[in-house]
Amino acid sequence: MGSIWSETAQPPRFPALEKDAKTDILIIGGGMTGILCAYMLEQAGVDYMLAEAGSVCGGITKNTTAKLTFQHGLIYDRLIRSLGEDKARLYLEANWAALEEYRRLCRDIDCDFRQYDSYVYSLDSRRKIENEVSALKRLGAAAEFTTDLPLPFRVAGAARVPGQAQFHPLKFAFAIARGLRIFENTKVLELSPEGAVTGGGMISAKRVIIATHFPVLNKHGGYFLKLYQHRSYVLALKNAPQVNGLYIDEAEGGLSFRNHGNLLLLGGGSHRTGKKGGGWDGLEDFARRNYPGARIVSRWATQDCMSLDGVPYIGQYSGRTPELYTATGFNKWGMSSAMVAAMLLSDRVQGLPSPYASVFSPQRSMLRPQLAINAGESLLGLFTPTAPRCPHMGCALKYNPIEHSWDCPCHGSRFTRDGQLIDNPATDDKRRLQE
Repeated sequence: MGSIWSETAQPPRFPALEKDAKTDILIIGGGMTGILCAYMLEQAGVDYMLAEAGSVCGGITKNTTAKLTFQHGLIYDRLIRSLGEDKARLYLEANWAALEEYRRLCRDIDCDFRQYDSYVYSLDSRRKIENEVSALKRLGAAAEFTTDLPLPFRVAGAARVPGQAQFHPLKFAFAIARGLRIFENTKVLELSPEGAVTGGGMISAKRVIIATHFPVLNKHGGYFLKLYQHRSYVLALKNAPQVNGLYIDEAEGGLSFRNHGNLLLLGGGSHRTGKKGGGWDGLEDFARRNYPGARIVSRWATQDCMSLDGVPYIGQYSGRTPELYTATGFNKWGMSSAMVAAMLLSDRVQGLPSPYASVFSPQRSMLRPQLAINAGESLLGLFTPTAPRCPHMGCALKYNPIEHSWDCPCHGSRFTRDGQLIDNPATDDKRRLQE
């Protein structure tokens, strides 16, 4: 089964690049981030083109749960303590602006946009929720503490934020993509100071945005240390309750809930890619116990890039690459982060300032506890004497019996059983894995 989004939206088709081309701005990657960047540059009258290795939104975007909110778990209390109140407020304002831009665009697009309140709940810590509500109010957001949720279990508390939203991500993305200068089936094979080499020709570009989920250029930026990936799982249930809101557990392995039409989308089971996880089993067990009359009509999994400090990396790719930009590390909040990235990067590539640049800068400090964990996983993967190996950086792959794939615990690349690429940062999707 695929996601309900893929099953209910008709994608536009774009040609492949078959000759050399020239542009001011080259965008690599046709997911939500790349499409939004292209759309904003189109609106600004900037010369651009987008190269997508497969088909638009054929990667991670199609597997989102599509919540549009600036409430990203229990993040604001932590950001105030770690980055200070000013940067925490900028993070909130950037995501607030992203939500408002979606709201504006969706007025003219039939994409099932609906406004709901958003809730982050805790099963066992009232204090965590109280601290987050206090932080949100301190930063100027409306928030309140509640324990009254339409979920089949008791909570210690929840932070409620009004006026958030949800939508159909592919209906939205496909609508704004139509008419843009996009080339599908145009894989970038190599980057150079002059631009990018593809299978169809050379693209000369003044500036390049890499919007490929996990940045695929290892030479700069240290993203193989700054990022790791998580998998999580979704069931679409028919004959389950309407919950009339967006709900997510503050705990890493907790559950999320939202409706889409007459379906309940139940998410959870999060774990580091390449490590053992429950897959859909835990979700199915929960559904049997709590929604005995429900029927599973679809199931899918998604993958998220996680940053060292919980804030995405959006901006200049590295200190040594002034004309190269990226957006990654969205930490399970890909829809709002994609819009933030598009707003920020469309300004930056035009030479315009962005008030949010310092918060999301990829050049900020890497000195976070997660860095040591990422480095340890990489060393373990490199020195594990098993096959097959990942062509990205040579780590040992682990077989995933739930999804029948070979997964990399170092950086999150995934492959089919016969070695075809599913998820990056590996870029080789043609040859069999080396045994």
